[in-house]
Amino acid sequence: MKIRFPKLPAAAIAAAAALTLSACGSGSSAPEGSSAAEGSAGELTIYNAQHESMTQAWIDEFTAETGIKVNVRQGSDTEMSNQIIQEGDASPADVFITENSPAMTQVENAGLFTEVSPAVQENVPEQYRPSSNMWTGVAARSTVFVYNKDAVKEGDLPASIMDLAKPEWAGKWGAAPGGADFQAIVSAMLELKGEQATADWLKAMKENAKIYPKNGAAMKAVNAGEVDGAVIYHYYYAADQAKTGENSGNVAPHYFKNEDPGAFVSISGGGVLKSSDNQEAAMQFLEFITGKEGQELLGTGEDYEYPVGKDVAPREGLVPLDELQAPPVDAAKLNSQKVVELMTNAGLL
Repeated sequence: MKIRFPKLPAAAIAAAAALTLSACGSGSSAPEGSSAAEGSAGELTIYNAQHESMTQAWIDEFTAETGIKVNVRQGSDTEMSNQIIQEGDASPADVFITENSPAMTQVENAGLFTEVSPAVQENVPEQYRPSSNMWTGVAARSTVFVYNKDAVKEGDLPASIMDLAKPEWAGKWGAAPGGADFQAIVSAMLELKGEQATADWLKAMKENAKIYPKNGAAMKAVNAGEVDGAVIYHYYYAADQAKTGENSGNVAPHYFKNEDPGAFVSISGGGVLKSSDNQEAAMQFLEFITGKEGQELLGTGEDYEYPVGKDVAPREGLVPLDELQAPPVDAAKLNSQKVVELMTNAGLL
């Protein structure tokens, strides 16, 4: 069963975001040293903001192996996180999965997650899960600046994402600030560079950048020569290249590296709700998707996201995560509420 929720009005989103100031919850779904997979049953409800095809692949394999039925409610990161916060302890959700980590932090700060099991912590290296262990990374995507090869020489590419605020890039680059993808990148910038530098950069973006509704539209504009470059996530380029390349044939990816805010690797999150009536099966699902079998499923389908599990290689064509020189960012510290405030003040939302 799949249910798509309508978008919440701005007032509701603002009210829910305010709840992020609540204290973090705590708890444990299984005794230390044990695994939630040591026997569970029942039926699960997942609130899913990850790509539908990816989550469905996980669900199909999990159900085939365990016999546990899984129901899905689909929406965006913000829709689902606000839905959970509004429902609170009465939420029917057992598991929450997102595309980006700020929505996970929002739910964590409302005290609604239970700590992930030792098995999950063993599956996922600590750089791909929050220090709190109240949820975990389940996949990853890298920030990338795609540029038109006919318009920009490699030597003229920006060394840092912060350079896009300079006059020489005015009117030459684009992004999709309305989506959770871009807001996650700004969250990392806020954590790494501070509020003033981030506010200044967003102000320059409002004045200098062209705004697009989606990452794919931004890349398509680069390909068509409408703009010289755009800030997106890597898998839009990788997936199009793996198909016809019709929206990326004139495009090349530029990775900022050097622990720049523009080298931020955003983790997709997964967490078990404290209010779940079936925490054992919920944690079993989380253990499955972060384990070797679940992570290897990321190498199939059309999503081209990075696996974050130990000893699971990315699919062919992706730059290995350890070569991206991503900045160290604790996902538990990403402040989505402040990002929305700063972007709203800049006129980008």
